[in-house]
Amino acid sequence: MTLAATDALTQDDFLGGRLKIWQPKRGYRAGVDPVLLAASVQARPDQTVLELGCGVGVASLCLAARLPGLRLTGVELQADYAALARRNAEHAQAAFQVVTADLRRLPPDIRQNRYDHVIMNPPYFDRMAGTGSTDPGRDIALGGATALADWLDVGARRVGPRGYLTIIQRMERLPEVLSGLDGRLGSIVLCPIAGRPGRAPELFLLRARQEGKAAFRMCSPLVMHAGQTHQGDQESYTEKVRAVLRDGDELGIWP
Repeated sequence: MTLAATDALTQDDFLGGRLKIWQPKRGYRAGVDPVLLAASVQARPDQTVLELGCGVGVASLCLAARLPGLRLTGVELQADYAALARRNAEHAQAAFQVVTADLRRLPPDIRQNRYDHVIMNPPYFDRMAGTGSTDPGRDIALGGATALADWLDVGARRVGPRGYLTIIQRMERLPEVLSGLDGRLGSIVLCPIAGRPGRAPELFLLRARQEGKAAFRMCSPLVMHAGQTHQGDQESYTEKVRAVLRDGDELGIWP
């Protein structure tokens, strides 16, 4: 992908068209998951947010659209994606600083800071356990060379006093996430995400707190679609999910 080649990009609507996002036509493309991540964050407009692995900026920019006044910083390994995130932030007129860096080697100004919120949507798949994509951008976004344990370690280190880390991830990786946070963050709350009523959750949102002392809690599953089966081309999102995806509402899932 080259940023000069506009025909290699698409500009897609998020939040019912409130947000216009440039992203690659091929390779990794942001969808619903970063929008859900942003909608799960309960923040105040004067707080700081660090997004690790921000891609083209969808999660942070959705958060900025809901809560103007946040001070947002994104870290992205892939220079082309980071450049698109900056372009998207400029178009959205959002206070979103994007840094091109490996999260394992953060620049000093980020490494020396702590944030009210750290959010992340790490690669869903363990590269060592499967076959990588032929597209480099997609391969890094979905598998990546950075272990999930490293994402969690860096995230936990950057959360400020009484601050929160929020992550979206595949359900089969929940044991790794809990292990990575054990003894680091507390007051863990888990929200499974199911495609339809009665189906096993495939994803989860999880929030943990610096200095948190509360016992582990699990919320009722967030159900994405109404009904047991897909009905042709009709949109079937539940009311709560539709309000997030179309209107930019907060999910309001945490106790």
